[in-house]
Amino acid sequence: MQVIFENRQEKIELGDEIMDKISDIIVECLHYEGYEDDCELSLSFVDNEEIRDLNCEFRGIDKATDVLSFPLFHEDEFEIELDGVEFGEVSLGDIVISLERAFEQSLEYGHSIEREVCFLVCHSMFHLLGYDHDTEENTAEMRKREEYILNELGITRD
Repeated sequence: MQVIFENRQEKIELGDEIMDKISDIIVECLHYEGYEDDCELSLSFVDNEEIRDLNCEFRGIDKATDVLSFPLFHEDEFEIELDGVEFGEVSLGDIVISLERAFEQSLEYGHSIEREVCFLVCHSMFHLLGYDHDTEENTAEMRKREEYILNELGITRD
C-alpha cells in the first residue's frame, strides 16, 4: 500500500507517529472490507481557506469543512483485469483534511487533534470504499465501521 502524503498548510504540525497510525487505519479499513492492501491513495493536509475553496468548487458549498473524499473507483472496478493480467496497485482516490478544522473540532469534542485526524481518515476511507451518510441507516452503518476500526487500533477519545 502506498499513501502519498502532502502537507499544504503551515499552521499545524503533526508528528511522525500519527503518520504510522494513519497508515494502520487505512490498512485496517481495507481488511475490514475484505480488500487487500495493494492500493494507493493520496492524503493532503490543508488549511481552512483551501478546503473552503475545494468545498465550493466540488460541492457548491462556500464554507470550510473538515474533510473531503474523492473516490476514484466503484466496487466492481476494484480488481482490474485485462486479458488475464492483473494490475498491482489501484488508486482509491484522494482525501483532503483541514488540519485547522480538525484542531477546532478536537477542542469542541474534548479529545486530541491526533484522535480527530485519525477519525477523519477512517471516515474518509469508508467514503472511498463506497459508503455514505445520506440516510440515518447509512450513517449508523458508517459509524459502526468507524468505531470498530478506531477501537480495534486503540484510538479512543481521550
